[in-house]
Amino acid sequence: MFKTAKQFSFDMAHMLDDHDGKCRNLHGHTYILQVEVAGELCPDGAKRGMVIDFGDLKTLVKQHVLDKMDHAFIYDVHSARESQVADLLTRLDSKVYGIATRTTAEAMAKHIFDLLKTEAGLPVSLVRLWETPSAYCEYAE
Repeated sequence: MFKTAKQFSFDMAHMLDDHDGKCRNLHGHTYILQVEVAGELCPDGAKRGMVIDFGDLKTLVKQHVLDKMDHAFIYDVHSARESQVADLLTRLDSKVYGIATRTTAEAMAKHIFDLLKTEAGLPVSLVRLWETPSAYCEYAE
């Protein structure tokens, strides 16, 4: 089995309601996203010798992740405080993206993995999400 990966960069804001540190406040990160897919090589046709064409991977990640999250405020839809911020930003015609969990790097890595696996149909084997240049989380099933 082969593993192929591509790296992406995007900016996003969030806050961690009820956090006991400064991340309780609204702040942003430039995230680095690494998406790894696993599989056998395509035996024939235009994609022969590839697990996936890097251009196809880029298109799918852009459509299912980056277009939704880049330059958005990501928030936990179950948090009243974060939802208030999202409502205000929506009224101000700003981009928001809600998920059904706290917006930690861990939860976002799993959310992205699930999006790519279920919505995009990718044979994703690992998602690594760098929140800062020295801190990342990875998720694999």
